[in-house]
Amino acid sequence: MNNLKLSWEVCSELQLQRENGEEFLQLAAMDMERNRLFFASSANFIYATQLPSPQIEGALNKSSFPSSAQLIELETGDSITCLEYLMEKEALIIGTSKGLLLLHSVDDNATEIVGRVEGGFRCISPSPDGDLLAMITGFGQILVMNLDWDLLYEMLLDDFPEEADVPESSVASIAWRGDGKFFASLSKVNDLFPLRKKLKVWERDSGALHSVSEPKPFMESVLDWTQSGAKIAVVYDQKEEKQCPSVVLFEKNGLQRSSFSINEGIDVTVEFLKFNCNSDLLAAIVRGITFDTLKIWHFSNNHWYLKQEIRYPKEDGVKFMWDLTKPLQLICWTLDGQIITYKFVWVTAVMDNSTAFVIDGSKVLVTPFSLSLIPPPMYFFRLEFPSVVRDMTFCSKISQNHLAASLSDGSLCIVELPLLDQWDELEGQTFKIEASYSATPYGSLMHLAWLDSHVLLGSSRFCFSQSKCSKTTSPDGDVRPGYYLQEIEIKCSEDRIPGSVTCSGWHAETLNQIYLEGVVIGISPNPLSRYSAFVQFDGGKVFEYISKLGLNRGVGLQRCDDMGFLSSCPWMDITPVGGYAREKPFLFGLDDNGRLHLEGKILCDNCSSFAFYSNSGDGMISHLVIGTKQDLLFIVDVGDIVHGQLEQKYENFLPVVGRNKKGEDESIFINIWEKGPHIVGVLHGDESAVILQTPRGNLECVYPRKLVLTSIVNALAQGRFKDALLMVRRHRIDFNVIVDHCGWQAFIDSAADFVRQVKNLSYITEFVCAIKHEDIMETLYRNYTSLPCVKGDKVVRHREQTGSDSDTKVNSVLMAIRKALEEQIEETPARELCILTTLAKSSPPALEEALRRIKLIREMELSVAADPRKASYPSSEESLKHLLWLSDSEAVFEAALGLYDLNLAAIVALNSLKDPKEFLPLLQELEQMPTLLMQYNIDLKLQRYESALRHIVSAGDAYYEDCTSLMKKVPELYPLGLELIFDPHKRQQILESWGDHLSATKCFEDAATTYLCCSCLEKALKAYRACGNWMGVLTVAGIMKIEKDDVLQLARELCEELQALGKPREAAQVLLEYCGDVDNGVSLLVDARNWEEALRVAFLHRRDDLVLVVKNASLECASMLIGEYNEGMEKVGKYLTRYLAVRQRRLLLAATIKSDERPVGYLDDETASQASSNFSGMSAYTTGTRKGSSASSTFSTSTKGRGRQRNRGKIRAGSPDEEMALVEHLKGMSLAEGAKCELKSLLISLVMLGEEDIARKLQNTCKKFQLSQIAAVKLAEDAMSTDNIDEHAFNLDRYVQIVRKEQLNSDVFSWQSKVLL
Repeated sequence: MNNLKLSWEVCSELQLQRENGEEFLQLAAMDMERNRLFFASSANFIYATQLPSPQIEGALNKSSFPSSAQLIELETGDSITCLEYLMEKEALIIGTSKGLLLLHSVDDNATEIVGRVEGGFRCISPSPDGDLLAMITGFGQILVMNLDWDLLYEMLLDDFPEEADVPESSVASIAWRGDGKFFASLSKVNDLFPLRKKLKVWERDSGALHSVSEPKPFMESVLDWTQSGAKIAVVYDQKEEKQCPSVVLFEKNGLQRSSFSINEGIDVTVEFLKFNCNSDLLAAIVRGITFDTLKIWHFSNNHWYLKQEIRYPKEDGVKFMWDLTKPLQLICWTLDGQIITYKFVWVTAVMDNSTAFVIDGSKVLVTPFSLSLIPPPMYFFRLEFPSVVRDMTFCSKISQNHLAASLSDGSLCIVELPLLDQWDELEGQTFKIEASYSATPYGSLMHLAWLDSHVLLGSSRFCFSQSKCSKTTSPDGDVRPGYYLQEIEIKCSEDRIPGSVTCSGWHAETLNQIYLEGVVIGISPNPLSRYSAFVQFDGGKVFEYISKLGLNRGVGLQRCDDMGFLSSCPWMDITPVGGYAREKPFLFGLDDNGRLHLEGKILCDNCSSFAFYSNSGDGMISHLVIGTKQDLLFIVDVGDIVHGQLEQKYENFLPVVGRNKKGEDESIFINIWEKGPHIVGVLHGDESAVILQTPRGNLECVYPRKLVLTSIVNALAQGRFKDALLMVRRHRIDFNVIVDHCGWQAFIDSAADFVRQVKNLSYITEFVCAIKHEDIMETLYRNYTSLPCVKGDKVVRHREQTGSDSDTKVNSVLMAIRKALEEQIEETPARELCILTTLAKSSPPALEEALRRIKLIREMELSVAADPRKASYPSSEESLKHLLWLSDSEAVFEAALGLYDLNLAAIVALNSLKDPKEFLPLLQELEQMPTLLMQYNIDLKLQRYESALRHIVSAGDAYYEDCTSLMKKVPELYPLGLELIFDPHKRQQILESWGDHLSATKCFEDAATTYLCCSCLEKALKAYRACGNWMGVLTVAGIMKIEKDDVLQLARELCEELQALGKPREAAQVLLEYCGDVDNGVSLLVDARNWEEALRVAFLHRRDDLVLVVKNASLECASMLIGEYNEGMEKVGKYLTRYLAVRQRRLLLAATIKSDERPVGYLDDETASQASSNFSGMSAYTTGTRKGSSASSTFSTSTKGRGRQRNRGKIRAGSPDEEMALVEHLKGMSLAEGAKCELKSLLISLVMLGEEDIARKLQNTCKKFQLSQIAAVKLAEDAMSTDNIDEHAFNLDRYVQIVRKEQLNSDVFSWQSKVLL
């Protein structure tokens, strides 16, 4: 599905030593290491020159080219017949007609005779590895020798008998297989047909004959063996059959494999048949009567396509060779010394409108992929031109389609095609195209591009040789040979018939012609400006050509540096971009190294092909499709290119294996299942397909999920619900995308349009069954597409609301669909079934409402009166079976029971194939009960307890015990029972029962309140005592008027219970207020660290002994806290040191792995932590942990858990989460709020007691600890966010100073006393 396009040609000329035709070039050889060409002339001169290319300075503006000429001194009458370059010797091997074998060094101009044979040399062919030389002598012998000039073996070429005379011939050739293990030759046979020859295959090692073909009419000695070794190409001379020659392919075993005709006259001959180094192109020189042609064929899908033809005058005697390392570069030379280098490129034959135009000689095979996806050589219709098509371009406008083709005879052809929707009538037809009339020559037109539907732009090269073999006349005298940019106006003199193909009557006129100083690489018309195009020159320089027909009337080339490329890009394409406020289009270029260029940058460095996709009909692209050399397909949003997010989102277009475990790479690329495919085109709009062609030639059409979702969302944004639904069904996309693409609230507003457009109730039913609560645009398709660009904020507003009430999505959407069905669709049985589906698929299923609709249908069927609506509804049986098919049969049966319709329940049970033994006894038992009891029992069975309670209460006082039993079974019914029952005595019983339940579930506070409501004071007191509410206990005791001694005893018991619960402060309050025990009260206040209160009580009762007790306890506590905080500072330092060591080792290991080109994602956390532990020695845990654990335990006990915050667990050295555990441990060492309050109280008490020095020391020690802890946490968090650990920057002392300045006066240090600073 590709065409071979001529990218550039460079011409130069050798200055021969003799003039007036006395000397001409005969042979050529190439030095691929130094890009040199060597030629041997008829006068025995050896010419050496550089290979012409656009990069060589002066190659374009000089007719001659720097070269050297060296004369080979030979005997009179002797001449050069063979010429090859030996890389191993860095010299030329020359064979002469008199049998001399010479080794000539061009650099030294030294010639050495290395051998001599009788009969002279007819052919010399080095082996591919350069170790052997195979030669054919004038006497018909094959000689094989090594580079030490030792003869290894020899054999006869032809099959003549020994006594027969061997006729001399100057034409012979040998072809080696690519691996050098075999070589082939054509041998004459002595039979009645002297023109018959045999193809012989020889073994390299022994010279033994490996295989031989049947005698065939081979033409001359033309043969070549592919580098891959699969085929040997020869030519059949078929003049006896009055047919033109044909190229035949043989296998190594001598059997014919395939053939194809060259489609020329009978009298032509074929010379120099050669494969390129990739074996995918076959070139040959065809000598005709009036001119010679260079033909290039390509094999694909079991068919040989003629992809290029270049004509030369007969007198030029053109010959060629393929570049030995560049498969698409070919060198031609003529007898008089002209050297032309051609560079070809493969370009896709698929145009912007997804129509393929495949060149096959003089025929163009046309296939619109939107109508028929078939690979060539099949086609939809065919265009036949007067000669071989060399280049073409297609223009697809709104009302017209034009094709322009440049032919090998120098003529220009124009074809006008009808609109694509009128092509059905063209299928299978062949249209013969006539050349357009032109009064001026165009030369060799290349890089054709339409500026408008009637204006062409192309580049051409004028030279005298080409003008002689083309239909055009020579340029005027004032037109110098060289390269030109030509603007051509196209007109048609015939009346066009709508819907038909216009093949003739076209006139071409040159409007403008500009001489060029460089070689044009490509031309792309500007899609945003008429009569404008971008021209790329060699090196990647881009100029804008502006026609005089344009609005600004400017003519010429203007350089566009902002759109240029870093190197020459043979594949160039341009496309407009909408929605991003860009004034210029995107100009993409792909160079020979697989680098994709855009505006002086490289987007991808491993690209093999690319294409554009547009999800709308305006031509503005939305996605770039990239195929890589690793056979991966990437779908790139244009927005990512505009915003420069390619590297971030597409990982440099390489497979991200490390992310497979998380499933994050599914939307990044598509892994193509076959090796070596290329993108040949895309189907735009709703088709959303990418067309690939494999090396075998077959076409594969893939539908990337990203493009499909983009097309669906685009259709939904345009309100085309039917098209969107059809795409969802075709590509098996989740139906919820229709609802979730911009929020289900927005869809509800459009539900009526959805139903009206789709109409197909089967599709709507399928859609209804797929609705679910999940927002798939945020889950399943989160990485594939983004929100549509819709004017206004309605879509975004609805989108933001979906997170809060998404649970109502299913019910709301189905309700909107149900309402739209009732309003938009006329009453039919299918509509009713669809409505039942919306009810059955609600969440939870609205089965009761569905059964009510079925019940109405059944009543309508049983009605005697004629109801015209009966025909608009399905039968009740069909409706019920449909409901049972959508729902669980047991749930439908229970819903029928919930309607308290036993007959309907029986019908449901029968249609659900339930066993009558299971449901008949139940229904019979219910039928015999009173209505309220039946409803009560049904509610119990269905666990509808609130309804059951209402029904049993309504049944009367006789069933009061059932009421209480039900409330005890379902305690949540107690509030409802109190609402339904008004009898005071029964309400008291219910409240007491509720309180008992709350006590049993340990809800003592609520139980005590409930008991108080029903005046159960004993139970209320027990409930308060059980929850430790001593105030409530003593208050209830007062309500109960308990004696004073009993209250005192109760108070002492409460004091003991509070101490056991770890509430010494509350226990002290009870002793002081109810027992008058000052000594024990002060002691408990000391235990509670309530220093100020303890001092107040001691001074209140004027107890100096108690003041001394408080003083001694406060001093002891201060001393212990000073030790704890000092030890804490030591631990902070150790933990921080360990953290920095682990962090630095992990970063070092990650950098080492990254330098080895392994993704960092492969670095296991456990591996890094273990490596860090091995370096650090785990000293932070092996020495300090045990000592610290004991101190921490003591401190925790003494302060009752109100010191530093408790750690969440042990830290295991080398564990995967060691870093985070260390940070969390440092954070956990901060002062708790309770500890700050106790510390502040202790400091005030010490000052009151005259211990100002101890108080100051305690405050300073605690402040240092707190500063160290906060600084360590801040340092660890900063180190966590960087990849470079600087020892000077990440220093604890430095961070302590920072924290001191920032937070010393903040609320964090509010416990301090300013007088102690």
